[in-house]
Amino acid sequence: MKESVKKWLAVYTRPRWEKKVNKLFLEKGLESYCPLNKVRRKWSDRVKLVEEPLFKSYVFVKVNEEDRAIVRMTTGAINFVYWNGKPAVIKEREITAIRKFLDEYENVEARPLELKVNQRVRVTKGTLMDQEGEVLDVRHKLAKVAIDSLGYILIAYIDRTKLTSVHPKSH
Repeated sequence: MKESVKKWLAVYTRPRWEKKVNKLFLEKGLESYCPLNKVRRKWSDRVKLVEEPLFKSYVFVKVNEEDRAIVRMTTGAINFVYWNGKPAVIKEREITAIRKFLDEYENVEARPLELKVNQRVRVTKGTLMDQEGEVLDVRHKLAKVAIDSLGYILIAYIDRTKLTSVHPKSH
């Protein structure tokens, strides 16, 4: 019998249920991750740092095929996110990159990936040091880091001096 390997999958949730679904997965003993973005919100009397889900209506869960039914039966979880007819598998290194990115930056923005890749770069300082990526657009200090298996880009203000050009590998 084939051993079932646990893989990170994206789960589509009911609107505004990301944190609840994440908590329910954890209560069921599943490894789950709801990326939370630190955002400063201003009220009339104060400014407060709040945590909001980075990806609206998405939670990540690391499961094997047998656990998928548990995920589907969880209140608030609508279905897996599919890519080419199969649940979209997110690479471990991409989950790690999202965690590091959110640990280092506040007010991160996630947008669907619409641009094509241009120049290869390597981060030279900070949490993402030695990570390579594609420059999709640079305006002042705005850098976009592609998380390709999800089809999203994470955007944060990264000082240009922390990036260096990488020559594309010849095939």
